[in-house]
Amino acid sequence: MVWYNQDMFTYKTKIRLHDTDAAGIIFFANQFKIIHDAYEDLLEKFGWSFQTMLHGTDYFLPIVHAESDYMAPVLVGDKIAISIKVGHIGKTSFSFEYSLKRGITLVGTAKTVHVTINQKTRQKIPLPSALRRALEQYQQRK
Repeated sequence: MVWYNQDMFTYKTKIRLHDTDAAGIIFFANQFKIIHDAYEDLLEKFGWSFQTMLHGTDYFLPIVHAESDYMAPVLVGDKIAISIKVGHIGKTSFSFEYSLKRGITLVGTAKTVHVTINQKTRQKIPLPSALRRALEQYQQRK
């Protein structure tokens, strides 16, 4: 489930058994999987689904840096909300900042940095103007 309000984009999900380790606690790498699911839904809100990018543009938005902090255990069955804010917007890159909450409890944070590259040459290119405008408009809503 996804919703969007003036403050941020929020993605909701439930922790499944396959998201956890043998202790029933979220496996650390799956926090990245969950924030990536939220990222994909946010891109669709912007009008840039992965399908559109792969088949309708000449660029990609690979993640070149990712970091994550874990503040509290997340268990099978927990419902969490992932809120995304636009961070830095540069000439060829931008970042997203993620907050993961179980109810009112902050259980984790993350950040991803994305660089715009040409699909054929794999070289950095300036952010497409329409994407830059969407990011800037969204950033102003923080």
